[in-house]
Order: sequence, then structure tokens, then C-alpha cells
Amino acid sequence: MTLDQLLAQAIRQRLPRLEARMLLACATGRSPEWLVAHGPDEAQEDAVERFSLLAERRAAGEPMAYLAGIREFFSRPFRVTPAVLVPRPETELLVEVALALVRQVPAPRLLDLGTGSGVLAVTLALERPDAEVTATDVSSEALAVAGANAASLGAERVRLRLGDWWQAVDGGDNGFHLVVSNPPYIAAHDLHLAEGDLRFEPPGALQAGPRGDEALRQIIAGAPARLRPDGWLAVEHGHEQGGGCREMMDQHGLIGIATHRDLEHRERVTVGRTSKRPRQRERTENINVSSANLPSTAGLGILIVNP
Repeated sequence: MTLDQLLAQAIRQRLPRLEARMLLACATGRSPEWLVAHGPDEAQEDAVERFSLLAERRAAGEPMAYLAGIREFFSRPFRVTPAVLVPRPETELLVEVALALVRQVPAPRLLDLGTGSGVLAVTLALERPDAEVTATDVSSEALAVAGANAASLGAERVRLRLGDWWQAVDGGDNGFHLVVSNPPYIAAHDLHLAEGDLRFEPPGALQAGPRGDEALRQIIAGAPARLRPDGWLAVEHGHEQGGGCREMMDQHGLIGIATHRDLEHRERVTVGRTSKRPRQRERTENINVSSANLPSTAGLGILIVNP
């Protein structure tokens, strides 16, 4: 059987053409471009077996990123395994927001809580080579993936810490200019967990208690004690959790609270900062559209609360 015939067979079995080409490239160790040029070549028996297995796993719904072992994020190839979440395009908004928040800060100290594959920590380290970046995760397997990505992409300065949220950095690692996190934020009973790619991803990186906000609550509550004066916290959350995050940040004394919308105009990233002096309490329901105290985030679609 030729490579073209093998590809055609998979397409007839309802595997999308692009996915079939990607899986055949994985099975043969060749680039998609090479496969186009060598389609009439006879397929090696071991490559046929590998491709058939990959096609079966994809037909069962396993994410392409796990099958290929790679997913692009911020125009860079990141290794992914079933030990980590598959990076989502909407998480790139968190990177854009984070870079804007520390644009004027020389040599910032950055912390990524729950790093998973390391896309946030590694991307921030590469975009800001002067930054000191720490990445944490409760999973040693996830940290191994993050470490491999840091090494392969040239972000050797990223420091890895094992532990559950703030426990990983307690004992001296405080005074961060910026803390970012894309924590689990799906309710444990959410029916979407039994659908699509989510069935194959690590439950601990998706679920966060009966309301989906347990991790967000821990992160927001612990942030003021670990941030420098005028330090920022930026968290990704579900599109219906922006109001809750703004309220929690306000309750814990953060100011400059703002929620950024993703490309689908859904509330996706909420930020808040510490202050050098106490402030009078304000309710998050009183929305002030002035952005005078926020770094420039032009084009990011923001809702400003308590600037």
C-alpha cells in the first residue's frame, strides 16, 4: 500500500484530511510536505501499524495534540502529554495581558501557578528575557513536561517548584511583580466533562469543586501576601466567572480590577493589583470606565472595575 492509498483509506473512514496528514507524518517521522512529494512511495509496514493505531485513537475522540505530542502556542511548538491540559488559543489572551501589565517593569519577578505544560511560564520568559520566572504545579509529571518545554525552547531560566498553589512558593519566594494562573475552573458536575477532548484530559486540571471556583478562591485569597506593592494578579476563568473573580479580588483588597474579553467577546481574564496604602472599600458593582491607572492594553477588550 502506498502512502497516498493509506491516506485515502483513512479519509474514507471519516478522518479529516488535515488530521490524517498530521497523523501520517507522526507515524512516518516525515513532514507533511515530504508526504505530498512521496505519496506514490510504498508505506513501510511499521508505519502502517503506527498510523492505524493513531487513526483508531483519534476516531475514539483522543485529542490530536496528545496523538501528535505537540501543540502550538504563541507561535511556538509545545510538547503535550495526557499529564497536562491541551493549550487553548484563548489562553494567549492571558499572555498578552500579562506582558502589558509588566511592560514598564525592569527585570520583573513573575509566577505561574499551576503551569501544566508550561506554556505561560515559558512564553513569558521568552518574551521577557530579563524576567525571573517561577512555575509551579502539584503534578510532578506536569512539571516534567514544563521542564522539557523550557529546555527545548530555550527558556532555561524558568524555575520549577512542586506544590499545591501557594504552598509551592511559601518559605521565602514572595514579592512578585506579577502572578498569572490558568487554574481549573469547571464545576465537578458539569456535563461537558464527559464530552469531546475533556474526556481525555487530567480531571485535576479541569475540575475545581462543586461550583468550579475553588482554585480561583485559593489563588485570589493568597495573592496579596505574595505580591509586591503595585503587584498584579491575572487569572483566566470561565466566561460566567468574571463577576465572581472581580468580587473576590475586591474582598481581598485588590484594586485596579478589570476583566478582559476574548475574541468571542466573552469575559476570560480578570486582573487586580495591590496598593501601597489602604483604600476605602468600594463595591465591585460600581463600574468605572476610566482606565487611567491600568497599563496600556489597547485592543484587549476590557471592563474596568474599581481602578
